[in-house]
Amino acid sequence: MLPFIDLSAQHQALEEEFMQVFRHALRTTSFIGGPHVEAFEEEFAQFCETKYCVGVNSGTDGLRFALIAAGIGPGHEVITVPNTFIATAEAISQTGATPAFVDINPKTYTMDPQRLQDYLKTRLEPPASNQKSEIRNRVRAVIPVHLYGQPSDMDAIVEIADQYDLMVIEDACQAHGAQYFSKKENRWRKAGSMGTAAAFSFYPGKNLGACGEAGAMTTNDKVIAQKVRMLRDHGQAKKYYHDMEGYNGRLDAIQAGVLRIKLKRLSDWNQARRENVTYYNELLSNIAGLTTPVEADFACSVYHLYVILVDQRDDLQKFLSDRGIATGLHYPLPLHLQKAYTHLRYKRGAFPDTEMVAERLLSLPMYPELTREQIEYVAQSIKEYTHS
Repeated sequence: MLPFIDLSAQHQALEEEFMQVFRHALRTTSFIGGPHVEAFEEEFAQFCETKYCVGVNSGTDGLRFALIAAGIGPGHEVITVPNTFIATAEAISQTGATPAFVDINPKTYTMDPQRLQDYLKTRLEPPASNQKSEIRNRVRAVIPVHLYGQPSDMDAIVEIADQYDLMVIEDACQAHGAQYFSKKENRWRKAGSMGTAAAFSFYPGKNLGACGEAGAMTTNDKVIAQKVRMLRDHGQAKKYYHDMEGYNGRLDAIQAGVLRIKLKRLSDWNQARRENVTYYNELLSNIAGLTTPVEADFACSVYHLYVILVDQRDDLQKFLSDRGIATGLHYPLPLHLQKAYTHLRYKRGAFPDTEMVAERLLSLPMYPELTREQIEYVAQSIKEYTHS
């Protein structure tokens, strides 16, 4: 059986280092906070090229806390895409705000800046340059999702957001180490460093994965960082003194220690993913009815997922499964059609490109330790299907 992801291959080589972290926690009883959490926050902020990182319990917490710290709440609207995991929209709803969707670019699968612009034109007038706009009472922020490891078109999105006086909160939960070339600044920028704040997930299967639940929020805004530190710990400014109501959303010390060990290797692992993608693309090129991932000219993707666009997706998935190849669907039912969001009153056909790709996207095995022989087996199996 060829797994969709093989965490054991990565963890076996690191097992003794992980055990040292566990033994240190047992002997010092440092389970919540402490030196591992503080060190990881400093190291990950440096990795992302931001001033601050705050460790939290999950990527969802990171996104939700960032929104709350930025002042998002009841009566507000936050714009994102329907082609993403539900956590993106959950984080908006759980602040009391309302998620709104715009369609994706069908080649990159990320937010289409033109559709964002069109949506805002139908809803808002840009604020006068010399005054704040009253529209802040409704539409407040945009959440571009750096999907499958590829950054959204941040120059265009930030420019549009600035035009309408909106905050940009990056969902970087799948994009640890991804880079975006800003033509505006003529330099590469790291995912998580370009908006007001950003959220990362360290779910075990991510490029940088913990051995349990973990996440982080990054920002260059000192006030937002301070607020998120309080929000993750019941709103405490210091022990038993609560400046606000908060949450139990802390990053535990063992997970922080594990992440510190893995962070040292993340750039190499990301490069291995990119090399795997190059080989996949070479073997899968020129197959009728199949499109390999498109890397935008502004992006250096870290390929959390390798997602092909293919006709007869469900039949191909079964064919591969019968040959012992595990695959994934990310995401077969768009958010605007989920039962959880029927109250938003979106209908089928509202976002045609998202709906089109949702029926055709198939995620193939992708992890740094994937061998060329395994990639060849997957590619040969796909070719057998297309010629059958």
